[in-house]
Amino acid sequence: MSDLSSLGDFLQRRREALQPEDVGLARGVRRRTAGLRREEVALLSHMSTDYYARLERGTGPTPSEQMLTALAQGLHLSLAERDHLFHLAGHRPPARHSGTDHIGPGMLRVLDRLDDTPAEIVTELGETLRQSRLGIALLGDASLRSGPARSIGYRWFTDPSARAAYPPDEQAALSRVYAAGLRELVAAHGPASRVAALADDLRSRSEEFDALWLSHEVGARPPATKRFLHPEVGVLELSCQTLLDPDHSHRLLVYTAQPGSESAEKLRLLAVLAETTAR
Repeated sequence: MSDLSSLGDFLQRRREALQPEDVGLARGVRRRTAGLRREEVALLSHMSTDYYARLERGTGPTPSEQMLTALAQGLHLSLAERDHLFHLAGHRPPARHSGTDHIGPGMLRVLDRLDDTPAEIVTELGETLRQSRLGIALLGDASLRSGPARSIGYRWFTDPSARAAYPPDEQAALSRVYAAGLRELVAAHGPASRVAALADDLRSRSEEFDALWLSHEVGARPPATKRFLHPEVGVLELSCQTLLDPDHSHRLLVYTAQPGSESAEKLRLLAVLAETTAR
């Protein structure tokens, strides 16, 4: 059974405990609210301010699991807090496993501070969960993807446009990386897992993937320096630093350019283009 009054109280307490800088927002000069404003939580959770306000007052409808998931991420809840939120709404919390889309609050706080750097949080299947502003400008908006196509490895072998951002002379090596990575994940999760089903689907859809699968290669890794082809700024050579959250099997990928390099200048140009597009 749901307890909407306690749900509203919990949302209010969590909102008041967060500061704008905790979630990547500007504080401004006339802030009187303790913690975040309701409209800020609504923006972070991709819902209307009126809907969120009714939830806090305990007068709104029982939120769906999708809405609860959005609230948990918008409020940077821990897994324990997320589960509590689901229980208050009368829903069973999502299972805790390595394939969860729930991002840990610590990793979210790091990403929120990378507004001037291309960065993304990905699952072990290469599903992008959250991107920085420059991450979207460099690699496209991952929120527009759904189903198996959320995985870069799946898109790589089923959608030719997925390779457009990578130089042709590196694509064969990247194919080996994605196939080998999927091999390792299937071994780790077992033949009845979602990962195994994805591999079976790919074998039926891509002759290239099937041939690589049959080679049974493991251990292939991408180069430390990645090259990207951007339609507006051209080729960028970027180093990729990785931060691992072992509790969720998520990785924060941060792309940086050598100071003073041509790629560093192109990143600055990309930031200007992203800012212009956002206006």
